[in-house]
Amino acid sequence: MTQAVSARPRVLVLGAVEEALEPLIGELEPHCELVVADDVSDALRRLRGEKFRGVCVLSKDMAPAGFLLEIGGVLAKLPDGVALLDIEGRIVWHNARMGQLAGAAGPLVGEEFFSAFNNPEIIGPDFAPIHTALALGQPVITTFKLGDKTFLELDASPIGDADGELPDYLLVVVRDRSKEMLQRQKLSAIYQAGLELGDLQPQEISDLSEEDRVELLKSKILQFTQDLLEFETVEVRLLNRETLELKALLSVGMQPEAQKRVLFASAEGNGVTGFVAATGRSYLCEDITRDRLFLPGAFGTKSSLTVPLILHDEILGTFNVESPRPGAFSQDDLQFLELFCREVAVALNTLDLLAAEKASTAAESAQQLLADVACPTDTIVNDAAWLLSQASTTPEAAERIRGMVAQVRSVCRSIHTSGAAETPAVPGPEDRRAGLDGKRVLIVDSEASNRQAGHELLGPFGTVVETARSGDEALQMLQSFRYDVMVIDIRLPDMTGSQLFARIRELGVPTPIILMAGFGYDASHSLVRGRQMGMKFAIFKPFRREQLLNAVEQSAAGESSAASA
Repeated sequence: MTQAVSARPRVLVLGAVEEALEPLIGELEPHCELVVADDVSDALRRLRGEKFRGVCVLSKDMAPAGFLLEIGGVLAKLPDGVALLDIEGRIVWHNARMGQLAGAAGPLVGEEFFSAFNNPEIIGPDFAPIHTALALGQPVITTFKLGDKTFLELDASPIGDADGELPDYLLVVVRDRSKEMLQRQKLSAIYQAGLELGDLQPQEISDLSEEDRVELLKSKILQFTQDLLEFETVEVRLLNRETLELKALLSVGMQPEAQKRVLFASAEGNGVTGFVAATGRSYLCEDITRDRLFLPGAFGTKSSLTVPLILHDEILGTFNVESPRPGAFSQDDLQFLELFCREVAVALNTLDLLAAEKASTAAESAQQLLADVACPTDTIVNDAAWLLSQASTTPEAAERIRGMVAQVRSVCRSIHTSGAAETPAVPGPEDRRAGLDGKRVLIVDSEASNRQAGHELLGPFGTVVETARSGDEALQMLQSFRYDVMVIDIRLPDMTGSQLFARIRELGVPTPIILMAGFGYDASHSLVRGRQMGMKFAIFKPFRREQLLNAVEQSAAGESSAASA
């Protein structure tokens, strides 16, 4: 009889035995040896130290889902690692996924938990999660790191009696958070890269040529593309807004014929790059053999990713990367490259602004210098004209005087040219007044402020401006030098504007004349008489910039047309 009893299979019974269930237990006892556990902790201790053929959960109130899941083999197939630890932090049981996360070839039972993971780096927020959970009896969540790119989240929950001082076990769940953490790190790195790309201070580029500034930016873009995004084959093209041509700025790993290829921002016939530049939409080419837009770039390319460089809804160019593997790029890669390209676009804009600021400063300095020497040079030209009008001036002296005037004008022209050479490559509307460049204008006015204003308004457009303070001085200069346009005040110290107009015409000089007056002042009716003598334009003081520019430009053009006829 004893042998028969000992041969019965041992079954662990978990849960309080209710009166309604006693008949069931009575039926089981003849067939198996029943061992009743007081609670879950008692059941875990018995399962660890004794052998049982099965577990019977009788009370629905105490039926833990963990037992039911383990019976069905579900825990072994969970995507998260699950393990049971004793109070010393050693593994009592674990599912297969926990072993995979730890990289173990066999069972981890009996090992201290973090030793099973080769003592990884704990990056917080709790740096002793096992001890904290056991000591406080509260769940603890922290993160630890394996190698360079594996981040695991640990969730430790104590298991034990409610009245117990310390937990009996810890239920540990480990989840792989590598993708989330790497994305977060990459986002942070892209932000830092953007700060460094945009860190092009004026003092950093002040001594660099335009080519050196571009090379500095290219080196930074390439460095972050390879180190941060881990793309080895790169092509960056910038859009010419006028011609719509996409010119190569940076090309690494591309075939020579691809580098020399002429591309335009067009949805057809210009490859993926042209399509992206024309539409402003990113393009993921997973298999080049099935993509009609793709044009060969790097040798052995199987897939590519192309993103537009956009700043304030304006397309600046394209950023293209390629891979020798089909399907090498994911939607995450696309999003990261788009974020990076925003920083590149800002850096390109910053470089343009700093270059423009440098050019503008140089141009302003040249114009200020030109304005400062305007009055002294005008005095020299005035005196030269007076000397040339004197009967005592010999032909040899006259030749020398004319040479002096030519030298003075040459100096002024050199100052203007040095400023114009630094102007931005893309001119604004006001910089396109080609009709003013090289034209010679004589301004006749007794007020120094008006003569100075003429220099400042017309000089930046390449106009050679000279001035006279009176009618007689203007006549002397007109007899000695040639001018394309004359701007004459209607009230001069020695005569009216209309009187000077008449004397100029008596000399047979056809130079176009513009009369100017203060608003509401023309007591001598010079403007009326001027129109009667053929005057086409009248302007008012103080000068309105556009009015002066238009009048001089159109008058000079009218003279050129008459000369051609």
